[in-house]
Formats: sequence, structure tokens, C-alpha cells
Amino acid sequence: MSRGVIVVPLFILSALSILFFSHYFAYYSLVYFFGISQPLRRTALAVVLFLLPLSFIASSFLAHWTDNFLSRAFYFCSSLWLGVGLTVITALALTWAAWGAAKLFTHSPSPAWFGLVAVAVTCLYSAYGIWNAYHPRTEHITVRIKNLPPAWRAKKVVQLSDVHLGRILGARFLASLVAKVTAEDPAMVVITGDLFDGADGHLEELVAPLNGLRAPQGIYFVTGNHETYMGVERAYAALRTTPVRILNDERVMLDGLQVIGIGYPERGHSKDFAEVIAKLPGFDPALPSILLYHSPTHIAQAKAAAISLQLSGHAHHGQIFPIQFLSRMIYGRYYYGLHVEGDYTLYTTSGAGTWGPTLRTGNHPEIAVIHLE
Repeated sequence: MSRGVIVVPLFILSALSILFFSHYFAYYSLVYFFGISQPLRRTALAVVLFLLPLSFIASSFLAHWTDNFLSRAFYFCSSLWLGVGLTVITALALTWAAWGAAKLFTHSPSPAWFGLVAVAVTCLYSAYGIWNAYHPRTEHITVRIKNLPPAWRAKKVVQLSDVHLGRILGARFLASLVAKVTAEDPAMVVITGDLFDGADGHLEELVAPLNGLRAPQGIYFVTGNHETYMGVERAYAALRTTPVRILNDERVMLDGLQVIGIGYPERGHSKDFAEVIAKLPGFDPALPSILLYHSPTHIAQAKAAAISLQLSGHAHHGQIFPIQFLSRMIYGRYYYGLHVEGDYTLYTTSGAGTWGPTLRTGNHPEIAVIHLE
């Protein structure tokens, strides 16, 4: 019996257990703080909180069977609940802490007021998170590269990552990103994976706005994990209708600067970075280089290969509070931001789009504009 046969069902069972336990916690908390005692109301609340997590599973299956306004609206609402629900649970957990603290100073605090504050905070914070998700910021970063060729000095490289085009974020969202990228007048544009969200449909239409991108040194793409879910060849076929150049374990030389793109491993596979880089025709560790790789990993191998700058994404800076703490546990301090270690620099972007809920709390979606020095 293969390991996947055991691991996948256990993962699904664990995820469902966490999902439904958290909704039971929400049910218990709401009943307590609002003093819901009538059996009919309790039953109605229990049914709603049971069906909400199931709705995302149902909408995901439905979206594969049919693609229309209703199925997309159902998917949007059900996936949004995953983010709003997490905010509800976080707010209720903080409310319990505040309730406990209040009881230390007064004998009869009103639980309903605490419940109302939790609901109000959830609504306001979630509304902000939805607005935030649709308004990526332009983040400017200065990176010094040893022996940078004169042709690249004071030039800009714009990094897009984790756009997640699909059922929710589509061509209109990408067009807004393209407009912001164009306004920066970059020398080069790089797309470091998860451009797609694994959606079915006409991918060529989703990426059509990329035809409006202009960059003298080119536009380059490497796959992320979501391209492997949908099939990398489908992603490649769509991108071949645009000016984007695909780098799949390849190196290009641009006015003395090496640009290396390593594709994300297919499911069930891994890549030996040292071996991949060593086999790149013409790669010279003595020359400055930019490595494009979707996830902020393989740091030691990149350093050993004398990579000057690695551009990654994948972690979304947590996307929804408090997932930032989980992302940091998995990727360490490399989960977001600029990290300079000797002649090696890594920038991990928070990404321009969203996965699952169209919600961003505790961080901002971004377009990374890298100024080379």
C-alpha cells in the first residue's frame, strides 16, 4: 500500500475535524454570549454552522461540473466564509479572554455586550479584508547585487506572484495589475508561480491582459504548485498566446545578468536544486544572477550555487490573520520580506491575489518593484 493512500485520507479527515470542531466552538460561544435558550433557535444555528463548511466542498465540486454566474457566486460566497469564519472564531476566542478578564473586576458583566462586540469586529474586519484583497499595493524594494552590470544599474524588476486567476479573480483583476506594472516602466517582469488557481475554462481569456505588458528585457514565468494541480501544459498553452517566456529549469543571459527559472516540482516529486543549477547550460557562478522559484525554500542550495537574488512567493504572508503565525512556523523568517545574507538576497512577496477566500487581513497583497543597485 502506497504512503499516499494512507496520508491523503488522514489529512482530509484531520482538516474536516478541525473545520467542524471550530464551528462547534462558534456555536457554543454564540449560544452562551447571546443567551440563546429556545430549542428552535439553537437548532437553526446548529444547522447553519454545520452547512456553512460543507458549502465550500459542495461549491468546489459544482464548479467543476458547470461554470455559470450562479456556480461562481456560490463558490465566491462559500469560499469567503472560510475567511470570515476564521475571523469569527478568532474574535470569539479573544472575546472569551476579555470575558474572563472582565469577571475578575466585576461580578456581573453582560455577556451579550461581549458577543455584540465580537460580531461587530468580525463584520468590520471582514469588510476591510474584502476591500484589501482587491486593492494590491505597490511595494518598492532596493536590492544590491555584487558586480551588477552597468546596463542593469538603477533598473526595475517587477515581480508578480500568486495572482490565482480563476473563478473569482479574472481578466479584469489581471488588467488592473498590468496597468500598475506598466506605470512602473520596468526593465523586466517576472511571474513567480500560481498565476492560475487550477480553474477549468478558457485560460487564454484569463491571461489576455498580459499582452499589454511591456518590458525591454522580457517577461518571464515559472510554475507554482497550482499550475501542477491544473496541469502545467495547460498553463503553458495559455501563456504561449502572450509575450511571456516560460522558464522551466532554464537560464537566459540578459546584458551580463543571468536569469534562472526553476519550475515547481510535480506532485509526488522533488527537485535537487544543486543538480538542476549545475546542469544549466552556460551557468557561471561568478556572474550575477536572479533565481525565480515559487516557494521560499532551498536557501542553502541557492547560496551554494552563488545565486545573487532569489525571488519567491507562495506563502501569501499568511493572507488571513492569524495564519501568518502558521506560515512563519513552516517557512521560518523567509515566509515574507527581504532577507540579505552576505552576497545572497531573498525577497518573498505576499503575492498579488488570494487563494480560497477573497479576503486579506493582517497583511496586504502587493506588486513588488525591485530597484537594482
